[in-house]
Amino acid sequence: MNIFYIAIAVLLIWFIFLRFIPAKGVKQLNTYQLNDILEEKKYQFIDVRTPGEFKQNHISNFKNIPLGELMHRYGELNKEQEVVLICQSGMRSNKASKLLKRLGFSKITNIKGGMAAWSHQ
Repeated sequence: MNIFYIAIAVLLIWFIFLRFIPAKGVKQLNTYQLNDILEEKKYQFIDVRTPGEFKQNHISNFKNIPLGELMHRYGELNKEQEVVLICQSGMRSNKASKLLKRLGFSKITNIKGGMAAWSHQ
């Protein structure tokens, strides 16, 4: 019986690990590096937080497409142009980057630490 519980624990840890690691091929930038590219037109800046979170505080060049709507609204994005994703802590934007990879996007950047890190810089 102990082997069963150990196997379940290992599978659970592996599942959690896979959820948190960045998607392969997705660039990771910190908020200081984001500051350097904010005015560049070659990027699509997407905030995947809820509309309420976005309304409370956001970075002016970012467009709000909540994570829960991204699957239905990804057509608003250009697959040929770099997509820069942000959320509150980096978790939802990491999920969004994995989703966009599955949908055929290849130029994706995730902002590590999200808006929480942005607010503290």
